[in-house]
Amino acid sequence: MSEKQPCVYMLRCGDGSLYTGWTNDLEQRLKAHSSGKGAKYTRSRLPVELVHVELCGSREEALRREAEIKKMDRLSKLRLIEGDC
Repeated sequence: MSEKQPCVYMLRCGDGSLYTGWTNDLEQRLKAHSSGKGAKYTRSRLPVELVHVELCGSREEALRREAEIKKMDRLSKLRLIEGDC
């Protein structure tokens, strides 16, 4: 079994809020979120839409980038999604 590339992703939830996470298998993680079996935060905020993805070189890099994004204010996250950062 080969390990897939780590990435950081951002979802727009049904209530308009943004969720940031990381994974080694984006396709599987999106299925989990969409079916209500993903993060506790997204379960009650369905549907979710993938709005941003950043590929990372390692798990550690993905975790660091996830933490950076989570510290951003909403406007900065929206700019990142739009590609202005």
